[in-house]
Amino acid sequence: MAQDTSDSTPASRTAAELIARFLHERGVRRVFGLQGGHIQPIWDRLARLGVQIVDVRDEAAAVHMAHAHSEITGEMGIALATAGPGVTNTVTAVANASVSRIPLILIGGCPPRAQANKHPLQDIPHTEILRPVTRQSRTLRVADEMLREFDEGWARATGDASEPGPVYLEIPTDVLRETVPAAVVLDEHLRLPPRRRSLPHPDDVAAVAELVRGASKPVVITGRGARRAQEELVRFLDASGAAYLDTQEGRGLVPESHPAVVGALRSRVMRDADLVITVGRQLDYQLGFGSPVAFPSARFVRISDSASELYDNRRGEVEVLADVGATLGALAEQVSGDGDEDRGHWRDELRAAHLERFSGYRDKLASAEAGSDGKMHPNRIFAALQAQDLDGATVVADGGDFLSFARLGVPSHVRYLDAGAFGCLGVGVPFAIAAALARPGKPAVAVTGDGAFGINAMEVNTAVRHGAPIVVIVSNNSAWNIERFDQDENYGLVVGTELEGNDYAALGRALGAHGERVTDPAELEGALKRAFENAPAVVDVVTSQDAPSPDAGKGLGWVGEYQALTPWNDAEIERRKV
Repeated sequence: MAQDTSDSTPASRTAAELIARFLHERGVRRVFGLQGGHIQPIWDRLARLGVQIVDVRDEAAAVHMAHAHSEITGEMGIALATAGPGVTNTVTAVANASVSRIPLILIGGCPPRAQANKHPLQDIPHTEILRPVTRQSRTLRVADEMLREFDEGWARATGDASEPGPVYLEIPTDVLRETVPAAVVLDEHLRLPPRRRSLPHPDDVAAVAELVRGASKPVVITGRGARRAQEELVRFLDASGAAYLDTQEGRGLVPESHPAVVGALRSRVMRDADLVITVGRQLDYQLGFGSPVAFPSARFVRISDSASELYDNRRGEVEVLADVGATLGALAEQVSGDGDEDRGHWRDELRAAHLERFSGYRDKLASAEAGSDGKMHPNRIFAALQAQDLDGATVVADGGDFLSFARLGVPSHVRYLDAGAFGCLGVGVPFAIAAALARPGKPAVAVTGDGAFGINAMEVNTAVRHGAPIVVIVSNNSAWNIERFDQDENYGLVVGTELEGNDYAALGRALGAHGERVTDPAELEGALKRAFENAPAVVDVVTSQDAPSPDAGKGLGWVGEYQALTPWNDAEIERRKV
């Protein structure tokens, strides 16, 4: 549709026009949603302004795409859903964004005000349903206040009021069609506000620097809050001599070639560190909740621009609530060139062991033996993926047990996304579509288990319709896999529900994509090459059920024994020690 070139200052505009204008003025050029009558006026106005609308097959996928768009671009993610099941379909995806602290706005519709309490079509208390998993959940009933309300919602989503996360705003259909006098439209509510940057207090910087100087085994662990501070993070690592651990929240911030990267020795680093500096990172299950068992010798420093990432589970010797980049930059200046010749020795020892273990694992991917059923090991997927041209690629990992193969097997130089701390399966295809659209010309790959793929498999059609050249690689072992802890024995892997060996390549072709099925590891590299040349594509790789993941035998996830620990229960700690 041609872009609207009408007078930008008419005497009045409808509320729907103002919402579309608000989003356009704030730089929104792509939204995700599924059409419906309750939101149609906004949909139409966005199209007239030239905003790309990526229409999906299920509303949850629209929120997943908005989530990934926000992560990849740093922009606000926008999703639209119509009333009733349109909104309720999004709940899991909104919860995933909430746990991941992703700025996005879900715009919903609801019945006209005059039909309230009369059992109208698709009437359900959306705001009450979404309130627990959003930073704000409101019905906007006054057209004249629309811009102010959207401005507030945007601020809450970006974390002005607390931590960043999703916001839900809905508007009755009759309000969308009301006109708003130009005199009440204030430009201050249309303008994109500058990002706030609170500078750290000099006393806090000096206190952290003193702790760094006194530590012999310091480690920095980053999360989402460090994503805007990549340059300052590297400078601080260079200056401090600290070791560095990423998690999936901050993977790729520090190049694998940097001497501080020691991720292959995660358990050893956590056990031996005497100073842990968290940067924009919660001490959640992935870090053993900061438990003294996970970190028996460590003091903590907490740095974040969100207060919720300062006090969870463990308090810091120093807690800095300030802009992360400014804080790391100031710390780098404080600790650089102070003549400590011993700094970095522990890090260098770890680095040598990390490289040996890391390269050893990668070298073995291509020789992973087939399972007892004769089918290929999932590691063969990642060996073949290493051979592809992935310059500038985004790789999304999706699945349960399969995720542990991906965390180690995905090439380290790519942008990496996965299901996150909520463990929300089904993100692979939607995330990859958002990545392909946000970064045209760069590969976008989803590596997924067959169970996770099935949740949003129909979105392959969305990729086809919108020209998103994604490559979906399905590890098809014909089963849901789960891990459980056997209280009488050890941790182990058990196979769950059988999925009957479905042909997902045929499904991909039926949805308009290129599709190939691979059963022989020798054919895998060629199949992937053809998939990249003919994307969007689905490569269905038949894999073994008899392939224990890297986490098998360690416990409930990728930090093994630490993940399940109750931090302060000594009896439970002793019982679960490995």
